[in-house]
This record gives sequence, structure tokens and C-alpha cells, in this order.
Amino acid sequence: MALVHKLLNGTYILRKCPKPRVASCPFWGTRFADYCSSSFQKPVAAPGKASSQRKTKGSLEERHQREVALEITSPEDKPEISFDKAIKEEMKDHFRRLKDDIVKYWIGPEGRPLHEVLMEQAKVVWQFRSKEDLDKWTVTSDKAIGGRSEVFLKMGKNNQSALLYGTLSSEAPQDGESGRSGYCAMVSKIPRGPFEMKRSYDWSQFNTLYLRVRGDGRPWMVNIREDTDIIQRKDQMYSYFMFTRGGPYWQEVKIPFSKFFFSNQGRIRDAQYQLLLDKISSIGFTLADKVDGPFFLEIDFIGVFTDPAHTEEFAYENSPELNPRLFK
Repeated sequence: MALVHKLLNGTYILRKCPKPRVASCPFWGTRFADYCSSSFQKPVAAPGKASSQRKTKGSLEERHQREVALEITSPEDKPEISFDKAIKEEMKDHFRRLKDDIVKYWIGPEGRPLHEVLMEQAKVVWQFRSKEDLDKWTVTSDKAIGGRSEVFLKMGKNNQSALLYGTLSSEAPQDGESGRSGYCAMVSKIPRGPFEMKRSYDWSQFNTLYLRVRGDGRPWMVNIREDTDIIQRKDQMYSYFMFTRGGPYWQEVKIPFSKFFFSNQGRIRDAQYQLLLDKISSIGFTLADKVDGPFFLEIDFIGVFTDPAHTEEFAYENSPELNPRLFK
């Protein structure tokens, strides 16, 4: 009976211990139970200090709950990916752009009255004031065929120009196929309309290309492409030279469209054709002077204007239109 009384008394005392898992066995006795109740019991703090600790703990718990709520998102909060909705939004955008084009067409060219367009003497086609203006261009070099030239395009000082820079290398690639190398180019992207339809620039009322540039003294080739869907004519372009002076000063370059000569795959053709100014698709700048080293070309804007002093229609006589007897 004494043993039973002792066991019951020890079990009653161990129930008061805050760690019931440790005191679950009654055979530890009253001494270990007293030790558990004294050692695991939370210390009692002062009233002021206890209230401040409770406030601090409460603020920490609230902050933790907010962070957890931000990190963990419920399935209802996850964005739904719907291809049908994306296609519908894309179609709506294309139809909206098509509607705007139809309205502009009835108003006049480019959505302006016809008399304003006919009286226009100068026009800025490309200018560089933001990254969106740079996105209308692409750069390429002989790296596409295994060369070592590098070219980059970024915004100039104070976001008021475009800076084309890099390193030209005329070392031929070691592939056994290409014998020549060393070029870098900057080409404008073809403008697109609704439903990705190709557009073209109409410069038929102007006669001169107008640029404001600043270079390092290197000669560049200005290339203009016509809008055509014929595969055989995709490598055809019209080109002319642009010579930069170098130095810190800007220069204004004016090139009449009558000076541009016809070339195919980089070779000047015997039969020269006049550039069709109402179907211009893109313009580009190419450096290939075989002088290895760094280069740069800074461009403020590219435009077109009408020079009343220039009356020449075409500068080359070996043209089927001007001299058909040479091509009989």
C-alpha cells in the first residue's frame, strides 16, 4: 500500500510539470518531477518589462505573418494563363490598328491632309531620343560568318543621339570557305502594320537624304533597300559613300538620291537603275574600309528634304531608261 501511495503521489506531482512528455513515466519519482517543475517553469518578469516584451513579440509576429502572407499565395491568387484570351487580345489590337489605318487613309497620307504633305519640304524619319528609337534598328557584323569584328549600339550622351561603336577586324575566318571578312553594319527594321503587314516609306516628294552625324574620320557606306517580295531581289540595294571628318564637331551630310548606285550582293552592276522613292523599306550604314581597330559613329537624326538647287534626276548614263542603245 505504501508503494502504491508513493506512485500515485509522484504521478500527481508530475502532472504539474510543463513538459508532460518527459514526465510521462511515473517511475522517475518525485525528485525529478520537482526538478522539472522548477527548471522548465518560465521566469516571472517585472510587470513593465513583461508588457514591453509582449508588445515587441506581438509586433514581430505580425511582421512575420505579413511576410508569410506575401510569400505564400493561394491557388486563387495565381494568374491564369489563357491562350484563347491572349489570342483574342492580340486580334483586337490588330483590328484596332487596322481601323486607325483606314481612318488615316481617308484623311490623307500618314493621317494628315494632302495639302500639308505636299507643302512639306523636310521630314525627320529617324531620331534617337529613347531606347524605343534604338529598338527600330539592328546591328550585325562578320561574326555571322565566323569573323572577329564586334559592333554595339547604345544611346549617346544625354540621350540625344545613337552611338554605334565597336572593333573592326579583317582577319578571315578559319573555316576554309570565307576568304574575306571585316565589316560592321547598322540596319533599320522594316516597319510593320496590322497583322504584321510590311510597310514602306514614301519619299517621292523629296530628292535628298539628310543626316547629322559625328564620326572618327572613317568612310561609311549608306545603303537603301526597296520594298520587294521577289526573292531574287532580296540582295539588291542602292548605295553611296559618306565620309566623316572626325573631331568633336557635328557635320551635316546631304546625299541626293540621284547619286545612289545599284548593286547586287555587294557588287556594282553594269546596268544602273533609278531608286524608287515611293517604296523604301530600310536604310543602313556599313563599315568595311579594311582598317583594323576601334571605330564609332554618332547619329543625331536621319531625314529627307527637298533641295531646290538640285535638279539632277539620275547621275549614271548606263541606265536602260536613259541610254537604251547600250543594252540592245
